[in-house]
Amino acid sequence: MGVGERTKVRTRVTRHVIGRLRLAAQGLLPPGFDSPPEAVRWMTAMQAQDLQAALWAVGLRVPNAGVDAVRSALDEGLVVRSWPMRGTLHLLAPEDLRWILDITADRLLRGMGGRHRELEIAARDVDVAREAALELVSGGGAATRQELFAAFEAAGQSTVGQRGIHLLGVLCQRAWLVQGPLAGNQQLIKAFDEWIAKSRELDRAEGIAELALRYMLSHGPATERDFAWWSSTPVTEVRSALAAVKDQLVELEFEGASYWMAPATAALLDDGVPGQRSVLALPGFDEFLLGYTDRSLVLPPEHAQKVVPGGNGMFKKTIVAGGEVIGTWARKGSGRTAAVVPEPFDTVNGLRPAAQKSFELQAARYVKFLG
Repeated sequence: MGVGERTKVRTRVTRHVIGRLRLAAQGLLPPGFDSPPEAVRWMTAMQAQDLQAALWAVGLRVPNAGVDAVRSALDEGLVVRSWPMRGTLHLLAPEDLRWILDITADRLLRGMGGRHRELEIAARDVDVAREAALELVSGGGAATRQELFAAFEAAGQSTVGQRGIHLLGVLCQRAWLVQGPLAGNQQLIKAFDEWIAKSRELDRAEGIAELALRYMLSHGPATERDFAWWSSTPVTEVRSALAAVKDQLVELEFEGASYWMAPATAALLDDGVPGQRSVLALPGFDEFLLGYTDRSLVLPPEHAQKVVPGGNGMFKKTIVAGGEVIGTWARKGSGRTAAVVPEPFDTVNGLRPAAQKSFELQAARYVKFLG
């Protein structure tokens, strides 16, 4: 029987089970991945507007990796960081960035049209900024964001009031620039074609189908709505893409919706879904929570405000136990006095003793990761 012939999984599942299946699919349960580039390539795109959080998101998926290993992947161009989707920074494999931008950039930039008009950014301004930027960085050069903005200003392009970052964003979304090696906690700007020597080429339909397949393999169980939101792709195109790749996926019906996942993930339903006693200290903005439009499966709605206070878009670090978000955590203090402190949703009973011990091991792993 082929994969396409057994796409209906009838195993009774719960929300906690779906959360644990996602942990397994994302490499957050053993064995994980062998290297930072392997983890990023599998995930396809990992939310990364907070650089330090993104480094830990990769580190969690690569056992025994320290922060230097993840930073080295960025420094060597084995992982890149750009704005491919939803106007938000993500980590990607370098060979994937251009074809994903070919799918997403036009729609993203149309959506930014009103803001660009407010900032008085027209096509001519983008051309001027591109010429100034490429003159600065071409031939193997690199520039800090401040140096790039100074070049914009010298060319007559104001950078005040977010105008500079929007110009930079457009140049990256059009694949003229890309963020490259790290200089402290900032990334240097490089010429796209020089920093990324090889790019795959896919037409739009082929690209959306591949993106859908890879999303479901790495993030599933997930719905077509999850993928449409994650990739900023119209639902009509999403449905066509899923039709083209569903023979490589398994479908799970849960609470009236269809969830898609990798055959290997679905097999866990028969073999025993791992992670029932797992406790993880995830960074803010991790794909486990951010990678889906409907987060209520793993984050009880009554606690959502504790993760995103005031709905301001800033996600706190989360404690995930058995596939469910049960609290947040914070690193308090600095140097030798720094402590990793859990903030469970259950403020009366706190973490159970076994979960507390597991969290302490996670905290120690995080401190070790930071070196």
